[in-house]
Amino acid sequence: MSLTYCDAAPGHAHHGPYHDSEYGFPSADDRVLFERLILEINQAGLSWLTILKKREAFRAAFDAFDIDRVAAYGEAERERLLADPGIIRNRLKVDAAIENARRIVALRETHGSFDGWLRAHHPLSKAEWIRLFKRTFRFTGGEITGEFLMSLGYLPGAHQPRCPVWSEVAMLDPPWMVAVRQGFAGYDAHKAGISAPMT
Repeated sequence: MSLTYCDAAPGHAHHGPYHDSEYGFPSADDRVLFERLILEINQAGLSWLTILKKREAFRAAFDAFDIDRVAAYGEAERERLLADPGIIRNRLKVDAAIENARRIVALRETHGSFDGWLRAHHPLSKAEWIRLFKRTFRFTGGEITGEFLMSLGYLPGAHQPRCPVWSEVAMLDPPWMVAVRQGFAGYDAHKAGISAPMT
């Protein structure tokens, strides 16, 4: 039986700070949302630890996750990213990051921000979110979408109720908790609060 993230992450040099101060915490900052989307896409097929270790390199490579700047990347920037040993040099993932920045820019026209778009569609079940993300973004399968949303408080499961961080997140009233309080019954595991296994 694998340890849950809440059991294994505390005290770890990389997982610990992420678990204790970011994972499951809501954010309305589009740069934070875009960063998390890029990191989750790049984690596909790899461990989250690999991504956390490369996080600062990603931040430098993608202009501090400035959506407008990334959306304006052309072939020169794409080749720069593919040659950068500090990040994941995968053409599909690099192309997805650039194209998704462009799609977020387009979402601003209808919803004001990436955050506004998320809030406009909330609450949805995980399956509904996955369908929406597949229609809207590139390289966003079920695991990527689910982890992205859970990590930002749109889906439950980031922390177990017995985890000390649970109460800190609860004080911030993440979107999934608001939805449950308002009677939304589309979450499978919100009462159990099952935490993701450590990878």
